[in-house]
Amino acid sequence: MKDSSYVSGAVHQNVKHDSAIKQVQGRAEYTDDIAEPIGTLHAYLGVSTVTHARILDMDLSPVRAAAGVVDVLTATDIPGVNDISPTGKNDEPVFPTDKVEFHGQPLFAVIAESRDAARRAAELADITYDVLPHALDPVSAEQAGLPLITDPLKLERGDVDTALAGAKHRIQAQMMVGGQDHMYLEGHIAFAIPGEDDDVIVHCSTQHPSEAQHMVAHVLGVPSNAVVVNVRRMGGGFGGKESQMNLFCAVAAVGAKKLGRPVKIRPDRDQDMTATGKRHDFVIDYDLGFDGDGRIEAVQSQFAARCGYSSDLSGPVTDRALFHADNAYFYPNVRLTSRPQKTHTVSNTAFRGFGGPQGVVAAERMIEEIAYALGKDPLEVRKANFYGDATDGRNLTPYHQEVEDNVIARIVEELEDSADYQARRQAILEENAKGGIVRRGLALTPVKFGISFTATWYNQAGALIHVYNDGSIHLNHGGTEMGQGLNTKVAQIVADAFQVDFERIKITKTTTEKVPNTSATAASSGSDLNGMAALDAAQQIKERLVKFAAESRNVAETDVYFLPNHVQIGEDLIPFDAFIKEAYMARVQLSAAGFYKTPKIHWDREAGKGRPFYYYAYGASCSEVSVDTLTGEYRVERTDILHDVGRSLNPVLDKGQVEGAFVQGMGWLTTEELWWDDEGRLRTHAPSTYKIPLASDRPRVFNVNLADWSDNREMTIKRSKAVGEPPFMLGISVFEALSMAVASVANYSECPRLEAPATPERVLMAMTHLKAKG
Repeated sequence: MKDSSYVSGAVHQNVKHDSAIKQVQGRAEYTDDIAEPIGTLHAYLGVSTVTHARILDMDLSPVRAAAGVVDVLTATDIPGVNDISPTGKNDEPVFPTDKVEFHGQPLFAVIAESRDAARRAAELADITYDVLPHALDPVSAEQAGLPLITDPLKLERGDVDTALAGAKHRIQAQMMVGGQDHMYLEGHIAFAIPGEDDDVIVHCSTQHPSEAQHMVAHVLGVPSNAVVVNVRRMGGGFGGKESQMNLFCAVAAVGAKKLGRPVKIRPDRDQDMTATGKRHDFVIDYDLGFDGDGRIEAVQSQFAARCGYSSDLSGPVTDRALFHADNAYFYPNVRLTSRPQKTHTVSNTAFRGFGGPQGVVAAERMIEEIAYALGKDPLEVRKANFYGDATDGRNLTPYHQEVEDNVIARIVEELEDSADYQARRQAILEENAKGGIVRRGLALTPVKFGISFTATWYNQAGALIHVYNDGSIHLNHGGTEMGQGLNTKVAQIVADAFQVDFERIKITKTTTEKVPNTSATAASSGSDLNGMAALDAAQQIKERLVKFAAESRNVAETDVYFLPNHVQIGEDLIPFDAFIKEAYMARVQLSAAGFYKTPKIHWDREAGKGRPFYYYAYGASCSEVSVDTLTGEYRVERTDILHDVGRSLNPVLDKGQVEGAFVQGMGWLTTEELWWDDEGRLRTHAPSTYKIPLASDRPRVFNVNLADWSDNREMTIKRSKAVGEPPFMLGISVFEALSMAVASVANYSECPRLEAPATPERVLMAMTHLKAKG
């Protein structure tokens, strides 16, 4: 007989984040909470005060003589290779030796008895420079002949030139899209503890422990097996801790090994923002041909990006912008080209969406252009250009992957109905026609987002599971927890596999000692990869247990079932704990290392063809805004979202990810403005000058729903879909709604061509410009 009792915390259930209560109570431990051993030293970075220059002389004697200073690290103290480039370009030194390439570039590190002493001493350096010309943005960098990458990606299909020349309507324009700071709650931090021989243990806040391990080993000149990197949890990452932690881990490790004492480095917020990379800002030129019904016939776009002084991850980021430049729309003839530019600014890096949002917002701008040119509702134009299927030949992307799982039309149709879009749009048109001071706007925008690392080799993961002889279970995997609930989801998968309660699973820190060669927790792949790896490990153990159970009771293996907190063996129903004890006494191996690699994917960058994505996630957002035409100030009145997460592993966590991603995406396009002065100094380098969305900025009415009918056609973990990055683009609906409100001052006769971020100042200037033309 089969027990029908309930297992708490299995998949597809709402389970609270495993750290939620500890975080609320202040008991969740982060790197800075680790007890410091006696003798711990503290590091702080000394940085450049010019933007681009040759270093003529660097007198650090005043620094060394300062109170509390133990040592000062420079490039000469690096025993291995002075490079922390994540892609191996050898263009990102820990400390430069002859040239400064951005204002605030780290030049040395002070090691002192206290953080305060190190910070004060770092200001005392006497450095002589030969100042050189600098380029700060993509346009000036291109004019100066500073391409970052000599083989930029091009995606092409069809006869673009002929289609553009023959199009009934053609628009050529440019769009400016700003960058974004990660603004995680917990800044960068690394804490290195030296061991015997070459060994060093590094506790840090990183999304990529294996990369931190390899970089520390590279800089120290030791094999990777001498370096252990530990991450219990992060206070946010958003891509900013995928490669940017290399510097801090290297400094802490070099100091610790040189001095034989633990070394911690934790920059303040200002230095964290000036010394680490951000989302790439883009200048996008587009040439668009379309017919009288608003159907796109040809697109030619060039994406120039501010990449910063080194390669970092700019190559793959700018590639990925092209992968998403179609968003949910079919382009019959298309040519997309990336133009990554070297600039004398901090090296930009990964950020949630990894270039995808910049590509998507360009697609939405082109839809908007068509709508205003033809006097149509932008939603009508969107629908006319959605991907179709193989039957109509409208399912091939610019990179020649077929869209096989398209549900965007259903998503949009359901949201259009539930958000009462048509009636509300008509009411807004009527209200705006009265010419009041406050104008309103409404927009419904879709997103189609490919899931997988485009660097194919990153699509792999490992996990380790121990079942102890008392029936408790230890889980470790290669993913990192940054607040998104990854550990909770993977533990749910293991609990479901063994049919035990969630509370039985002990989730331990991510460490390179247990799971090697892990990929970054990025590209929305955390649950997909690590969940499958954990399931593989659980299945291995289960297979051994089933075999033992069948042999011990002389029954067929098909008569063995894992039931809620029990195991059914023939007619015997045994508590899980007791059964595990039996298996241990019979010397059954109760530990397994799991592994997973994503199937089907392949990519030929040179040809611009392949299947870089395993599947697509879809969603749509409808936002309404009110804009004060006298000041440009605005607020979001209401947002409705319907998002596709497949069969959700944990609906409440997924809903939280959608909500958070939307607000962060909205912030990118509205309030978050990065600004460098003419001298190359980042002036928005603290919460006082850089404005992330506040709680008061959220939509007054915020309705978020998951597409509960969705079921991933691919064999993902429990048929779920990734949810980290795709909903970020839903914030574009706010940007588009602002555009409608602005356009109302000229009776919607012209596309306002708002620049992003659409700050109140930019909104006001756009309205003033349209009024002047009218």
